[in-house]
Amino acid sequence: MDIPTKMKAVVKSEAGYDNMSLQEIPVPEVKGKQVLMKVAYTGICGTDIHTFKGEYANAVTPLVLGHEFSGKVVAVGDEVTKVKPGDRVTSETTFDTCGECVYCKNKEYNLCENRSGIGTKANGSMANYVLTREESVHVLPDNVSYKLAAMSEPLASCVHAMYQKTPFTLHDTVLIIGPGPMGLLSLQIAKEIGAFTIVSGITKDSDRLEIAKELGADIVVDTQKEDLAKIVMEATNGVGVTKVYDCSGATPAVNAALPLLKKGGTFQQVGLFAKPLNELDERTIIQHEITYVGSRSQNPYDWPIAIHLEAKGAINEDKMVTKVFDLDHWREAFEAMMAGKELKVLIASNPDDKTLN
Repeated sequence: MDIPTKMKAVVKSEAGYDNMSLQEIPVPEVKGKQVLMKVAYTGICGTDIHTFKGEYANAVTPLVLGHEFSGKVVAVGDEVTKVKPGDRVTSETTFDTCGECVYCKNKEYNLCENRSGIGTKANGSMANYVLTREESVHVLPDNVSYKLAAMSEPLASCVHAMYQKTPFTLHDTVLIIGPGPMGLLSLQIAKEIGAFTIVSGITKDSDRLEIAKELGADIVVDTQKEDLAKIVMEATNGVGVTKVYDCSGATPAVNAALPLLKKGGTFQQVGLFAKPLNELDERTIIQHEITYVGSRSQNPYDWPIAIHLEAKGAINEDKMVTKVFDLDHWREAFEAMMAGKELKVLIASNPDDKTLN
């Protein structure tokens, strides 16, 4: 397979607002346990938007963005044994770790202090090609499209929250705050197992709340027009929901939801707050014996479950992906995502390669 020496890539040149452009850079060289992928699609994440705006402190520059991606293996290092050129794949975001800490030894790479992530510290997938490592690569089932596979990373992050950190059952009553990509992926996970699910948002989320209804939410609530507390309590016979998954990172929404938990219930924090310190309703957490749990990204235990959910049809690609741009129009893709009208925006890195559609 012929691999060019140069490629197009969306590069963040330096810190600060924007400072991003489409550049021509060398195609990465492959060695050892590394894998080179020809990129099909990359999803634009909130982290990418924060990086564009100069708000993401961990980003190094210059840096190729993109960490939600799918593609085809085109070259492997001489130590690779599990994948081969031609394989349809997606990849975890972990590019390198210390390999020595207690977290690495347990494959909890998301907690390693010295982890390098693709698209945040190592060059990412908003390019024709991306370099990853064999351990991070997952071969796709035949019925999982490249578009769906490009959502594997956010889906794995939802799996991390809903399977590893705060597991739920079909007997749970669940409130999901925020009908963005993470909220709607979480909804689909909850409905796959059969839990009673309420999704809340605000008026500007009206289109997304409608999608939530189409994806199977039992109740959707516009908290600016409806009384969330009254609706939750009526739906749960005055007891409250057993689990809350906050995908908004909005402190007022979190505080409004805490009293709606059943006493002894669990509040799972999925969304990131804008500030490191926030005023939370700690009195309710204490008095109602609520378990408040953090969730950071994903790790290798989450990915097989995420891909299994994709393969069995639990995730609706058509509802989730609302716009696709080619690599040359990456800026329009970012603008569409920042406008807040799209749900999931993808960038097609090699649109002329029909085997990647």
